[in-house]
Amino acid sequence: MSTIEHNLQDVRRRIAAAASECGRDAKEITLLAVSKTKPASALEEAMAAGQRAFGENYVQEGVEKIQHFATHPLAGELSWHFIGPLQSNKSRLVAEHFGWCHTVDRLKIATRLNEQRPAHLPPLNVLVQVNISDEASKSGVTLAELPALVDAVAALPRLQLRGLMAIPAPESDPARQLAVFRQMADALAAMQARHPQMDTLSMGMTDDMPAAIAAGSTLVRIGTAIFGARDYGEPR
Repeated sequence: MSTIEHNLQDVRRRIAAAASECGRDAKEITLLAVSKTKPASALEEAMAAGQRAFGENYVQEGVEKIQHFATHPLAGELSWHFIGPLQSNKSRLVAEHFGWCHTVDRLKIATRLNEQRPAHLPPLNVLVQVNISDEASKSGVTLAELPALVDAVAALPRLQLRGLMAIPAPESDPARQLAVFRQMADALAAMQARHPQMDTLSMGMTDDMPAAIAAGSTLVRIGTAIFGARDYGEPR
């Protein structure tokens, strides 16, 4: 068994345990393998171990991997998620290649993705990013700004509004982690009253995954615990 396969099994066990602890079905929770800075060979190992959903933070790197695996026997089963900050000049690449974008935080970006999504592809699945901890250094809308942006995104025909995403400020206390994640769950519930198709809550990483699952996360973004430490030596 490879290290990546072993790590994936361990992460899946942790997801199952966290779900069981709060009375949820682990099948409700998607494991997104965050593969930024990792070579195609590492993704190949993860695919061999049953992983199908991958998250990329850097547009060009992600596109290169998507193209690399375009003729892979599993290509039709793979799901590619863009999860990094998105600049306007990179939106076309995301619209043309990815299946998901988790980081829609302003109408300008949503409008560009909508206009640039090719007609032969299904609508791009998008999540609105919420700056739930009000950090100046983080992207995302405030809870006060959320309804207006959600309504605007929902009206764009080449986008499929699927839910919300957040990256809370680091917090070591599980109780405080849970409190922040519950704010996100409440926000999603409020938006679902207006847009029932919203079914995704992307939150939770290696250090706060149990609290995210307890609060209702449907997608956890796990990188280092699967692939090991990242290599940031190459410019992106």
